[in-house]
Amino acid sequence: MNNKSSFEKNGGTYRMVNGYRIPNLDLPEEAKKPLSRWGQAHLDYLSHNKQVLLTTMLAKGSLWKYLQEIDKQAQEMFEALVEDMCIDNDITEDLKENDQMKWVQEMNRIYSFAAELVLEDLIYS
Repeated sequence: MNNKSSFEKNGGTYRMVNGYRIPNLDLPEEAKKPLSRWGQAHLDYLSHNKQVLLTTMLAKGSLWKYLQEIDKQAQEMFEALVEDMCIDNDITEDLKENDQMKWVQEMNRIYSFAAELVLEDLIYS
């Protein structure tokens, strides 16, 4: 009779710790790279709103690659929005040199608005 578990039959191995068999698991390379605020926010959204999708992607091993792609897209979208809004609102280096408080105020407004758009259009969908 073969006493191998399905984990062992699929190439998995165990190690003994205090009399317990612990599976030797390793994260895929992409899971070792940290996620920025966008990837973390999307993971949180999935865990609270799309648990079946989250579980399926975890089981298939595609979650971390997916989250890193969302993370990258969100950062690119955020940076493009900020750049466009700065141009549209005439927020320049001259303003920064001549009226720092106004520049900070405008940049904070732009960052907040751009972040809201990224969250609404990409992260929470």
